[in-house]
Amino acid sequence: MPASELHFPLSTLSAGTVLDATVMVSVFVGVLFLGSAFLSGRRVTGPEIGGKTHTYKLNGLALFLMTVIVACLAEVFGWFSLSVLHTHFAALFVVTNVFAFALSGWLYWRRAELGDAPPGPWKGFFFGVELNPTWFGVDLKLFSYRPSLIGLALLNASFAVAQYETYGGLTLAMALYQIFTFLYVLNYFQFEYGMIHTWDIVSERFGWMLIWGDYVLVPFFYCLPGWWLIHASAPLSPIAAAAIVLLFGFWVFRGANQQKHRFKRDPDIMIWGQPARSMDGRLLVSGFWGIGRHLNYTGEICIYLAFTLTTGFASWVPYLLPVWLAGLLWHRSRRDEHRCRAKYGELWERYTQRVRFSMLPFVY
Repeated sequence: MPASELHFPLSTLSAGTVLDATVMVSVFVGVLFLGSAFLSGRRVTGPEIGGKTHTYKLNGLALFLMTVIVACLAEVFGWFSLSVLHTHFAALFVVTNVFAFALSGWLYWRRAELGDAPPGPWKGFFFGVELNPTWFGVDLKLFSYRPSLIGLALLNASFAVAQYETYGGLTLAMALYQIFTFLYVLNYFQFEYGMIHTWDIVSERFGWMLIWGDYVLVPFFYCLPGWWLIHASAPLSPIAAAAIVLLFGFWVFRGANQQKHRFKRDPDIMIWGQPARSMDGRLLVSGFWGIGRHLNYTGEICIYLAFTLTTGFASWVPYLLPVWLAGLLWHRSRRDEHRCRAKYGELWERYTQRVRFSMLPFVY
């Protein structure tokens, strides 16, 4: 299928659809925020940040499952169709961009009013001022992953509904894509506690860079293969490859993150049947972390490659997603290296000599 047949409904962009999208985004983010604030959840103390520890309430899984239930009931009883997300895609994209810029500006302005903003407003706006801004007791950085990934799941589901309403059924490729992406989002919220130890939470200030990535980039770009599948009729040839790559990606991505998280909680854990080994008790060199310094990124790239493989090989367009993600995570790995070298000093140099490869064992 040529790229011109992706059927992006740009012609539906109008004042009316933008108003509808504004209401949808406001209700969606608002309900998730209220749920994050008032719904019960496990409280976990995160690592020390800026000399203080932060407590996070983990109720993302409950919010995700409640959203799924409401969406399914709405489809079954005809309250509304998720295909409205597909037809309003362009308007939703515009509104979320405005929201991302507005939120970034508000966060910068509120710190500038207190005299805490850095001297360069562009840098403060782009990279952010605060590490962990909160509003009504909700950590905004951790919260933003919820509308980001739940929004991605809803957009993906809207493509399946659009295909069903157009053709009267789902192709095998679309069905598999829905299963793969649903399990990915579900898996994230099952292990939401792992997020509080990531670089984004611990080290990145919350500004436009992270906000735009959460509210715009992830939901509206990471669904690209789903867009392609709505009208794709070619037989699904690489299904075995997709399944293998997905399973491998999940194993590496989730396994690496879990090993690091468990080691930080208990350095005496067992990894792959042996006591965990580390350097000076600080840097893990067992399991995946003894093979590569950033294999968790490699696993995530494999997961999105599996999503894309469901589209077959008729076009290169859906493969923009894993290619983009590979470039993004490669750049992030370089930034991680710089920070770790500054944090650990000589210990990091010894670690890189012991664990020589970054993302591709025996290659890079």
